[in-house]
Parts: sequence; structure tokens; C-alpha cells
Amino acid sequence: MISRLKIKKKKSRTKSKRLSSNGLPYSPRSAMMWKQLQTAVKRLTPSWQACIPIATVIVMLWGYSAVAQDAPAAAGPTTAELKVALDTLWVAIAAFLVFFMNAGFCMLETGFCRQKNAVNVLAKNLIVFALATVAFWAIGFGLMFGDGNPFIGLNGFFLGGADNSPATNDAYQGVFSSLKWAGVPLAAKFLFQLVFAGTAATIVSGAVAERIKFVDFLIFSLILVGIIYPITGHWIWGGGWLQSRGFWDFAGSTVVHSVGGWAALMGAAFLGPRLGKYQDGQSVAFPGHNLSIATLGCLILWLGWFGFNPGSTMAADPNAITHIALTTNMGAAAGGIAATVTAWLYLGKPDLSMIINGILAGLVGVTAACAFISIGSALIIGLIAGVVVVFAVTFFDKRKIDDPVGATSVHLVCGIWGSLAVGLFSVGPGVYSWYGEGLGPAKGLLLGGGPGQFITQLIGVVSVGGMTVLLSTILWMVLKATLGIRVKPEEEFEGLDIGEHGMEAYSGFVKETGAGGFADTGKHGGMPNSPGEYAK
Repeated sequence: MISRLKIKKKKSRTKSKRLSSNGLPYSPRSAMMWKQLQTAVKRLTPSWQACIPIATVIVMLWGYSAVAQDAPAAAGPTTAELKVALDTLWVAIAAFLVFFMNAGFCMLETGFCRQKNAVNVLAKNLIVFALATVAFWAIGFGLMFGDGNPFIGLNGFFLGGADNSPATNDAYQGVFSSLKWAGVPLAAKFLFQLVFAGTAATIVSGAVAERIKFVDFLIFSLILVGIIYPITGHWIWGGGWLQSRGFWDFAGSTVVHSVGGWAALMGAAFLGPRLGKYQDGQSVAFPGHNLSIATLGCLILWLGWFGFNPGSTMAADPNAITHIALTTNMGAAAGGIAATVTAWLYLGKPDLSMIINGILAGLVGVTAACAFISIGSALIIGLIAGVVVVFAVTFFDKRKIDDPVGATSVHLVCGIWGSLAVGLFSVGPGVYSWYGEGLGPAKGLLLGGGPGQFITQLIGVVSVGGMTVLLSTILWMVLKATLGIRVKPEEEFEGLDIGEHGMEAYSGFVKETGAGGFADTGKHGGMPNSPGEYAK
């Protein structure tokens, strides 16, 4: 018994020698290494010592991640789901570019107007998209794209009603049948069409600048986007009678630009010219106060058009997007060159305002046909638009239609030209794949086709123009009879910034207004520096 106890105690003492104080196996070599490690750690700075536990945690997490990766991966998205995602992403990016065009309109119109009205112009351009958002969501989108009859949509108000987008064609079930070709969610369809509607209202702002009451512009914009624009838009893009007849307008030369231009023309006519604009039968120049900002606005609009036209594919089709981008850019370039040369020969100087509006004219002119024409045809369309816009500015000015920024010349005149150009330069169905096999406008008259497509385009231009003029005239007359659409003469002399908003854009700077209430520029003392200032 005693011998067994002695043996157990001996084994116990032997075991205690084999374990160190921290429970690890003991050996002289390990003890020496442990002491060296402790000494090395003590020599480290406190910051480095704090990193040791952090590094330990990281190593542990790495080990956990490696184990987790051994689990079987979930099934990835299908090809159809990826296509919907890519198409939606492209439509969203294009919509953002078109939305950014609001900044371009702000800069362009503000720079072309006098500094005493800068706040008013900026406020109009800013609030108009907010109004357009509400009006188009509540009623405009339903009137334009909702199922109804050949003249108006009757479903889909407040984005309500059945809709199983992104299902397309025969698989689509809902109240927006006119958009069943687009394989993106309904929200993407609405967003893209919303920014187009806002553009139409913004066009009016420049033509009525410097003398319209702020509240009247708000009311007109609300009704334009909510009712007038969607009615004619339904005829062309919403499955209406013009679409059934074969009228083609790919990205809106008529649907957007001509409608905005007709509304702007009627507004400028009912308002009358700015005080002091026409004296002794001649046009007095009211120079724009900041052509640097106006030029920046032009460049922003040029950029935004790469969403405006290519985005109208509503699909991430690389061939379609790049071709349309090239025709769009060519139209802009040719328009700018043509306007420069024309202004130089016709007016005596390469006027910057004409260069700006020439670029925009080329963009508007190529918008309807950009998907249906060759790059060479885009060059011709842009060249003609650049020439036409210069003569359009002087045409309206001679008839005392006072348009401070040339909106009617750019959007109305060149919008009409662009829509007719489809019937002249279209390559015909089946040449380009992106608008469907056997679809698209007939071959243009100048490319060997018959006059049928051109006649259809002409009918569409006249019909949309007539309806827009009718509805805009009624609305302007009602506003004029009830609220009065023009500010008081003393407010116009002082500037709408003070009279309408009670603030100045450039507080502390000397105003251009003198004792007479408007700039003493002389009748033709130098170049006008803004469109609409010419009388040949």
C-alpha cells in the first residue's frame, strides 16, 4: 500500500515537471523560446502590442471564412434576369442624363437673359420639374400611355392598374400596352418618360422670360405636362391614331420639342415683346449677361442628349446605342458648323449665341430620325438645321415675336424639320435590327423611296401643331383674362428678381438698368449677344 502511494506521488511530481505554469508542455527549449517571445513583445511600443490581439482575431476570421466557402453556392441569376437588370440600369442612367439637362436649360436661359431677371429664370427652371413630376404621375402618364382609344389614354392614373412589367409583347398583361415592347419595370418606364415631359415644359420658360408672372408660368406648366403634352404624345407613342398610321418619331422631335415650341410661341405672342425691345421699327439689343454660363449650358445639353436619344432604345443594345449616339453627335456638330458659317456670312460675325443655338438645332433636328438614318444623313440633317435656325431667329424677330433665348427657332422650327427628315432620309425597314424585323419607317424619299412616309410625317406635324396651338391658346387666354399673365411695367423695368422674388442673383453688383429702366445698349451698338436680337 505504501509503495503504491509513493509511486503515485512520483508520477504526480513527474507530470508537474512536464507542464509549465500556463499549462503548456514544458521543456528547456520551449521555456527559452517563450521567454524570448515575452522579451520581444515587451520591447514593442504599446501601439504594436495592441496589434497582436487584432491580428489574432483576423486570422481566426480568415479561417472561419475558408470553412464557410466550402458550402455549396446558391444558383445565380438567369440570362433573362440579367438582361432585365442591364436594360433597367441603362434606362436609369439615360434618365439621369436627361434629368441633368435641366441644369443645361437653367444655365443657357439665365446666361442669355439680363442679370436683373436671373433669379426668376433659375426659379422657373428649377420648380418646373417638381411640378412636372406630380402632374405626370397623377394624370399625364395615364393619358399618354394608358390603354384607351386612338385619341387619349383612359387608364393608369397615379401609376395604378394591372401591370406585369418587365414582361413583354404577348406575355405582357396590364393597362400600359403601348409600352409592352420595353422589357424593364414600370417604374423605369415612368422615370424615363417623366424626364421627357419635364423637358417640354422647360422649353416654354425661355420664350416667355423676363416679363411673365411667376404664378402664371407655374399653372401653364402644370397643365401642359398634365394634359396638353400627353394628349398628342398618346397619338404617337401611346398607340394612338398617328402611330397606327405609320408616323415615326424615335426620340421626340415632334412629341417633345415641337409641342414645347408651339406652346412657347403662343406664350410669347400673347405676352408681347419686352418693354423697349422694338423702337422706331427696329429691334433693340438686350445682351445676355453671362455667355460663359450659356456656353456651359449648351455643353450640358449636348451631353444630356446622349441619354435623350440613345436612351429611347429602352434596352442595353450596344449596336443601337452606339449608332444613335454617333448620329446624334454628328447632327450637333454639323448644326454648330452650319450656324457659325451662316451667321458669319448673314450677320457679319461668327456670333456665339448662334453657334450655341446651331448645336442645339442640330440635336433637335436629328432626334426623330437618329435610329433610322446613316451617319451621313445625320450630317445633312444637322447642316440644314444649323442654317435654318439662324434665319428663323431673324424671321421671328422681324414679326416682333420676342423670344429672348431663341426657343421657338430651335425647338419648334427644327423639331418640324427633324420630323419631316424621317420621310426623306430613313434607310427603310430591315436595315437596322434594333427596331424589330420588318418595322420602322419606309425608305425615305431622297433614298429612293416613295413620298408616302414624308406625307405621313407632314400629317403628323400639322396635326400635333394644330392641337397644341388650340389648347395652348385657350389656356393662355384664360390665364390672361383671370390672373393677367404679364408683370407691371415698373416691375419689368426693375427686374423680376426684385418684383417677383424679392432678391437678387448678384447682390452688391451694379445693375444694367438705368434711369429709363432698361439697358442703354443703343439700337445696334455691337453684337446682341443673345438670340432673338436681330433685325436684318
